[in-house]
Amino acid sequence: MKAFVKVDYRHDVVPALGILLTNLGTPAAPTSSALRQYLGEFLWDPRVVEIPRPLWWLILHGIILRTRPSKSAAAYQKVWMPGGSPLLVLSRQQRQAIETEMATRSKAPVKVVLGMRYGEPSIAQALTELQQAGCERVLVCPLYPQYSAATTASTFDAVAATFRRWRRVPEMRMITQYHDDDGYITALARSVREYWDQNGRGEFLLMSFHGMPRRTLLAGDPYHCQCLKTARLVAERLGLAQNEWRVVFQSRFGREEWLQPYAAETLKSLPGEGIKKIDVICPGFAADCLETLEEMVMQNSELFMHHGGEAYRYIPALNDRPDHIIALTDLIVRHCQGWPEVDPGWNREVAQREALRTQQRAQAKGAGK
Repeated sequence: MKAFVKVDYRHDVVPALGILLTNLGTPAAPTSSALRQYLGEFLWDPRVVEIPRPLWWLILHGIILRTRPSKSAAAYQKVWMPGGSPLLVLSRQQRQAIETEMATRSKAPVKVVLGMRYGEPSIAQALTELQQAGCERVLVCPLYPQYSAATTASTFDAVAATFRRWRRVPEMRMITQYHDDDGYITALARSVREYWDQNGRGEFLLMSFHGMPRRTLLAGDPYHCQCLKTARLVAERLGLAQNEWRVVFQSRFGREEWLQPYAAETLKSLPGEGIKKIDVICPGFAADCLETLEEMVMQNSELFMHHGGEAYRYIPALNDRPDHIIALTDLIVRHCQGWPEVDPGWNREVAQREALRTQQRAQAKGAGK
């Protein structure tokens, strides 16, 4: 039996509030070897690929990890940034911005960290950072607006796996979705309006979400319904007629049926419907990444233009826009209600005096620190 992680606990330390931001993850470098390691971890997750393990092991190691890493590496090389992958760079900016905004909302110590479900910084590393900062309460905030077992539930699995090794587990809450959150919808609609004000408006707005196998919908995953609701709310906020927008699903992989309509097939057909100037937004991505910058901006724009399109414009994800950061911070604060760190009446001097009294009582009982 493995020993539980030891904690150097002190009674005189004022507890902090920990916020764990998570996203899907990223390879360490845009190379075949780094992609092989990253894809091996990602695609082996049973939440991501729901195929019996022995069969999937043969497919994954016998076919996919022999061919896909080099193709994925080439795609990453097109969008790689000096600080790493776009998702990592932008997520770090979001983390810093949310921590700064939280400092204006709480007088108590608040620590915001970033953990990726796959790759590094890992969720285990991020939680350890919160533990070392004395966080006795932790809010997990996966940056997936729409719930999916492959993303949100997988994040829970990683958090739980880390806590299974800890002797002392913090009080924990988790945000599982915010697909219809007013602040999130407002920020999305505002980003589109601002783009139109600066660049003019296309004939049609395409809202693209990451695809999932259709069987996940039939098994009870609410992802498809939540994507449709997000899109409807954004369209309503923009005042769009039904024939001025459409939902599609991108990033299809494998031979089975996925959620439809498919982004690629729709982009091929739109020019034939007389729609040749479109704007594209990806409301399921909190930050731009390979799927938006390489697939949607590069691959799919070329596909649309090749089939008769005249103008294809991508509206960036919300990233670290101020209204996005405020919306996420509002969401975090609401989910922390009842915890002392978000109480407007919290007082550091009072908290410190109480911690010292607790230490004195503990020492009187022979508890040491």
